[in-house]
Amino acid sequence: MKFFKLIEQQPFNNIKKTFFLTGILLFFLTCDSTDRSKQKQTNPTSPNFILILVDDQGWNGTSVKMMHNEPSSKSDYFETPNLELLAKRGMRFSDAYSSAPVCAPSRYSIQFGKTPARLSLIRVGMNTDHIDHEGYLSIPKALKKINSKYRTAHFGKWGMGSNPSVLGYDVSDGPTKNKDGNFDNDISQWRHVIKKDPKNIFSLTDRAIEFISNSKSKKNPFYLQISHYAVHSNVESREKSYSRLKDKTKGAQQKDLGFAAMTFDLDYGLGLLLDKIKELDIEDNTYIIYMSDNGSVPNIPGAKKYEKSYNYPLSRGKWDAYEGGVRVPLIIAGPGIKNGSESSTPVSGSDLLPTLIDLAGNKTITFNEIDGGSFASILLNKNHDQIKRPVDGIFFHVPYKNSIALKRPHSAVRKGNYKLIKFQDDKSIFLFNLVKDKKEQLNLATQNYEKAKELEKILDNYLIDVHAPKWQDGITWKNIPLKEINSYY
Repeated sequence: MKFFKLIEQQPFNNIKKTFFLTGILLFFLTCDSTDRSKQKQTNPTSPNFILILVDDQGWNGTSVKMMHNEPSSKSDYFETPNLELLAKRGMRFSDAYSSAPVCAPSRYSIQFGKTPARLSLIRVGMNTDHIDHEGYLSIPKALKKINSKYRTAHFGKWGMGSNPSVLGYDVSDGPTKNKDGNFDNDISQWRHVIKKDPKNIFSLTDRAIEFISNSKSKKNPFYLQISHYAVHSNVESREKSYSRLKDKTKGAQQKDLGFAAMTFDLDYGLGLLLDKIKELDIEDNTYIIYMSDNGSVPNIPGAKKYEKSYNYPLSRGKWDAYEGGVRVPLIIAGPGIKNGSESSTPVSGSDLLPTLIDLAGNKTITFNEIDGGSFASILLNKNHDQIKRPVDGIFFHVPYKNSIALKRPHSAVRKGNYKLIKFQDDKSIFLFNLVKDKKEQLNLATQNYEKAKELEKILDNYLIDVHAPKWQDGITWKNIPLKEINSYY
């Protein structure tokens, strides 16, 4: 104000000086406005979050190359053009992990930031009475602690032993399971079926768009989780998607036309969602997270098991803690994230909770008994590789003999470039350098004895500290309340 009053008092013969000073003022005001705009886009207040959780999609189950120097880190048949666009807008993680090689434990870990070992929730079909669903801090509850105006929704497969409302979701489909996404647990699940709304992809997308639009109109920040039933069997797709890919040459690895069409439909639903976000002009204040709950099935029936599997070059697949079972696609786009970037830092589903609340501006929330660590600094290009977790490592715990896959109880830990797998039936250990050996073929346990013992100790101590379920012959961990099972570390 003083500046403009001074101008009014200037004599006419100083008009040039006045214009000069005015120009300087406008320059600085413009610069200040630009800087503030950049700051708003980089560090938004109460951003929106959309977590798209896909079912059973492997690390290379899309047309996005998850690792820049690994041609096999993308599909040789499937097409996901909208996911490619999302990757160009954000960051892909070459070494991202689900917390378990099956769905329920992985989904629990995402919500609570705890490993399945700590939760004593290590397989599908377990009794969950021992889990404090209401008391544990979940993603929705944490965000509401930061800003009470957050609206939260969950659509699609829940797969947990509670109602989403108990975890703080305002809107949901309820405690849905695989059967709600047209799953038949028999050979028919692999027979391709034509549907207008395969795997409920488009009805889920419609409800998600409605929720986003309502939140925008009410000026509420939101957290939305869309848990797709695809690409879990049954194999379903639209007629147009099936016809579109019918004449395409099949890959050496992925070959199933119905599965390819279902994957394309899933991606098409993603495209509808991205279009709506752009239409509502909320791109600059919305983080979009795309992830799978576990690795792909090794093969669709008809192919030879584990020979050039759907997860190749990763070893094995769903149900096992080898890389094919737990390494998954993870792409995140949003404000402050560099376009088309890639991180090789190992991250896990249990890291999502602390990461999202950091992005939301957390200043006060502290955690008790959490395993995840925030990688927000990696996303915002402030730190390239450091994640502080209570225990340094990513842990997997499969202490039972399932009826398929390895059929052996095992646990694993990933730390740095190395991963150790320990079989609990005979105490044998396998050490792999995943940077040099993604296929997990060369056991370095003898050659690098010190590293093997270091990781084995970290793994054993962790399982003891969290009182994890301990394998015992005859225990299946299914349905029976844990208080009736006396087998813990």
